[in-house]
Amino acid sequence: MNFEVLTHSSILLDDCIYIDPYLIKEEKHNAKVIFITHSHYDHFSWEDIEKIQNENTWFVAPLDVASELLKKGLENRLVAVAPNCKYVVCNIPFETFGAYNIDKKFHPQNNKWVGYNILLDNKKYAILGDTDENEDNRKIKCDVLFIPIGGTYTMDAKQAAILANKIEPEIAVPTHYACIVGTKEDADIFNEHLSDKIECKTFI
Repeated sequence: MNFEVLTHSSILLDDCIYIDPYLIKEEKHNAKVIFITHSHYDHFSWEDIEKIQNENTWFVAPLDVASELLKKGLENRLVAVAPNCKYVVCNIPFETFGAYNIDKKFHPQNNKWVGYNILLDNKKYAILGDTDENEDNRKIKCDVLFIPIGGTYTMDAKQAAILANKIEPEIAVPTHYACIVGTKEDADIFNEHLSDKIECKTFI
């Protein structure tokens, strides 16, 4: 399995599939597909997208982000998505699910922002997006789980571990901490509350 967290919630799969690229350090223009979970600046950053996209890059995004990408002339390389649906892009199957807060106002359910469960080489990579535990994400089945732990705008580290234990992935990867919100110590708290059956892998 080939994956890493570049920074914050910016994730790279298989060296060419990006999710929410942000604070990209060097221009590579190697993106096969760019997945966007929602429209906040630290998840949908055109400045960073320009560092990795090329003329063949496909984009996957919820409706509000897709409308902005259409303004960039990307209608022929764009998949606009809604929660709880199945899609294929560049022969890569993936599913969406709702990413939203339960007791906060930052990510309303009616915005129809999403997380992704992406199938690569018979492994499922679930990226939860900015979210709390909710009825959409607690029933996900995946091999690798990317889960926000920083609190304030999402679950905190303990809440994230509780959700990860319900999902039971092979590997859990904390995101969305030690940048805008949270500290590096949040990863330790997450790991302390994580089931012994789940490997915690950190990049931040």
